[in-house]
Amino acid sequence: MTTNILFCGYSYHTKGYHSQHKSGYPSYLFRLQTEGLCEVVVKGTKMELKKGDLLLIKPGDHYELLVNEGQISGDYHIGCEGAWLDEWWNRSAKPPVSRIELDEKLLLLWRQIIIEKRRPGSNQNEELADYLVRALCLTLERAVSETVPSYHYPYPVTRMMRYIEEHATTQFKVEDVARHSGLSVSRSVHLFKSSVGKTIMEYTQEIRLSAALERMKYTALTLEQIAEDCGFGTYPYFHRVFKKKYGVAPGMYRRLE
Repeated sequence: MTTNILFCGYSYHTKGYHSQHKSGYPSYLFRLQTEGLCEVVVKGTKMELKKGDLLLIKPGDHYELLVNEGQISGDYHIGCEGAWLDEWWNRSAKPPVSRIELDEKLLLLWRQIIIEKRRPGSNQNEELADYLVRALCLTLERAVSETVPSYHYPYPVTRMMRYIEEHATTQFKVEDVARHSGLSVSRSVHLFKSSVGKTIMEYTQEIRLSAALERMKYTALTLEQIAEDCGFGTYPYFHRVFKKKYGVAPGMYRRLE
């Protein structure tokens, strides 16, 4: 179940650019607007795309792209096909347009695919390209699902959770989490607690403890190193938090395991 990359790159269009596939687009098309704006027509519906808008097209969809006079438009795009993509597309609803976060990790993944596709034929690694496309699809799927308010959490809370998960093993402040969500500190603290049922720092400590447990089980790192690597800072603080959570000291826990 491999995927076939037909094209992948970055485009920059100006004044009057127009392309159309009224008889149906021939493959899957993923297009992420990163600069300016443009207009698209998908299955007869006209929409304006702005920075952060993700367009998802499946084979057979009527698709047109228009950049009006005086406008500029920059986007990452990829056209691809394959059995895995068919399965991935059909397992959940895919809205034609979604507003997502322009995350640098996502753009880096896209650029990796572009670089791999540019390699001369004999130097291309088809297996690597296949897995990169799958990773891109799954990353885009997550980005779309986290942008739409879910039953469980409002979007700002989801943004805070993702920030904490990414930075939990480093030192950060509640102010950093609030800034990432675009809310004040007081509003962030209240919204997070009311939505998740625990404070920002309680959620952070859960992630840090989980990371510490993995290192205790599967590495030979000292407990002092683990405390530092997992964001606790000092071993005494790690010892106190760990014993409160699990009822035994980290050293004893490790020996019992």
